[in-house]
Amino acid sequence: MIFDSHCHLQFPQYDQDREEMLARAFSAKINLICVGTDLESSKRAIELAHQHTQIWATVGLHPTEGAEGDIDISGYEKLLKMEKVVAVGEVGLDYYRTPESNKQVVQKKVFEKFLCLAVKNDKPVIIHSRDAGQGSVGVVHKDLLAILKNNLPPKRGVAHSFTGTIDEARQYLELGFYISFNGIITFARQYDDLVKFVPLDRILLETDAPYLAPEPYRGQRNEPAYIIEVAKKVAELKNEPYDKVLKQTSMNCRQLFQISFKSIGFMPFLRFFRHGA
Repeated sequence: MIFDSHCHLQFPQYDQDREEMLARAFSAKINLICVGTDLESSKRAIELAHQHTQIWATVGLHPTEGAEGDIDISGYEKLLKMEKVVAVGEVGLDYYRTPESNKQVVQKKVFEKFLCLAVKNDKPVIIHSRDAGQGSVGVVHKDLLAILKNNLPPKRGVAHSFTGTIDEARQYLELGFYISFNGIITFARQYDDLVKFVPLDRILLETDAPYLAPEPYRGQRNEPAYIIEVAKKVAELKNEPYDKVLKQTSMNCRQLFQISFKSIGFMPFLRFFRHGA
């Protein structure tokens, strides 16, 4: 059993072959966390989760989508109450795509709103973080950690697609968060020591599909079936058996998101949206 803890199965990159892509993942015994990035993609994530027992959904607003102004989160809160919704996310800060300081201020306020939503609904959070680039390394994590310390969800969460420093990883771990790695670690050697540092019982595996395909698929559309390449690299870097990495990271994912394998029908979703979200 394997968990891809962060993928975007609802995105248009899969519109032509979604069922075939999912069949490849399910045949490899991969379970999936389908992550929302705005209200509509969160609804589609829930729909997929209600169609497939191997999929769970999250509800969130990508920071670049929340940098333009005030956000009404009441619709997100309604979605959070649905079955198989396991987290708030992805939410966070992205200074790379949003270099304007005034919009970064808005991002911080929106992030705080979603953290409050996670606290109120007793959900973990999936954190997106990206620095502005050369000359600003560490700024985004400094801001994220400061906000988290003042709005800490009881269920904590995960720093997704983590590419920060060992010291920054240590601070997330001290707050009780997990660290998630994806295909980046298969081709970027600067993260080898970071992977070695994070304890195996605090690591999640992810693809971030359709993005960031690992070696040997780099440059292609990513998909959940490629999660095995991330698992292999973690096993290699940590000098641990591959099966142990699969077992522990899957256990980590289930513990964080409180995942049950109880099957769910599709009708609750239809009833919910028939009456409006």
